[in-house]
Amino acid sequence: MRFALTLAGLCLSASTALANTPCGGSFSGFINGLKSEAVSMGHSQNTVNKFFASVAQDPATLKADRAQGVFQKPFLEFSQRLISSHRLNGGKTKGQQYDSVFDAIERNYGVSRGVLLAFWAFETDFGGFQGDFNTLNSLVTLAHDCRRPELFRPQVFAALKLYETGDFSPTRTTGAWAGEIGMVQMLPADIIENGVDGDGDGKVSLKTSAVDALMSGGKMLQHLGWQKGQPWLQEVNVPSNLDWSQTGLETTKSASDWAKLGVQPRQGNLTNLPASLILPQGRKGPAFLAYPNFKVYFEWNQSFIYVTTAAYFATRLEGAAPYNQGNPDQGLSGNQMKQLQQRLQARGYDVGKVDGILGAKTRNAVQAEQKRLGLPADAWPTPSLLSKL
Repeated sequence: MRFALTLAGLCLSASTALANTPCGGSFSGFINGLKSEAVSMGHSQNTVNKFFASVAQDPATLKADRAQGVFQKPFLEFSQRLISSHRLNGGKTKGQQYDSVFDAIERNYGVSRGVLLAFWAFETDFGGFQGDFNTLNSLVTLAHDCRRPELFRPQVFAALKLYETGDFSPTRTTGAWAGEIGMVQMLPADIIENGVDGDGDGKVSLKTSAVDALMSGGKMLQHLGWQKGQPWLQEVNVPSNLDWSQTGLETTKSASDWAKLGVQPRQGNLTNLPASLILPQGRKGPAFLAYPNFKVYFEWNQSFIYVTTAAYFATRLEGAAPYNQGNPDQGLSGNQMKQLQQRLQARGYDVGKVDGILGAKTRNAVQAEQKRLGLPADAWPTPSLLSKL
């Protein structure tokens, strides 16, 4: 599930490659183009030939890339599906087992233990299942595919660099379908930039060493902008007469200003940092203040529903109470959501791909239409809104 933004340096290295060898077309021709580009970057012809010798297009990778219907689930269903008693108990156990490691991560990188425990749980069930896709085949397949070549092409060349240092095998390295490797699922470019030999054995082993994986994940989050000692998400109670058009990630207020509007924490105190009030299932469902560190989650994964669930789970692992489920209005099915996106597109809104997923662009468009129609502008689409459009 890890979809980080690619590293700037590697993107620059690959920018010429994008121009030289377009995505699509003959797969063998695409491979020949990648090989030529790799040699032009300074890699030896012999190394390049060995690296690409076994590469093959992987239909299963493309199938997995297209089949992400789980992200169509509403927040309550999605979060309850991911946050099981097994993962809650596992998080507690792993937190105790690696207590000194998490202390070191917080000291060195400023990342709170619940954050990494949540990623560790969601990505691989604490290392129990790290994926069995051939990593090179997946990366090259996705680079050849024209849906997101700019994301995956640099990762191919990053994998080549890891191969040259003995840290990647074209035939034996496996992981998730999108090319992520190890217990917290890091892409090759992230491993080069942020890999840490946490256990001191001289190697960065993200598949077999929990210490290396956790330390590397902590360093990566710091690299992406995580601020030490700051919260990321806090559940709140909201008044029924709030101006709902002020909710969503596009609006930021200080926590004290939110308090003046009647927003109150369910536990603890508000932290007087800039914050957005997010309502994953509208004004009648759970409500959270999202602090600046919350935005770092989108560098890890760009799905709003995944990010909110991971951030919430991290708070649970650090002692927060279960959320107040509320009684959200009925939402839309996947097909209804696609109809909504099409109707919003017809009205001139950019909702991105019509995929049945309530992403940031669709939420913004829904909120704008709710406001235009005089409805509570909480960005939660209902059958009633669909019919009005």
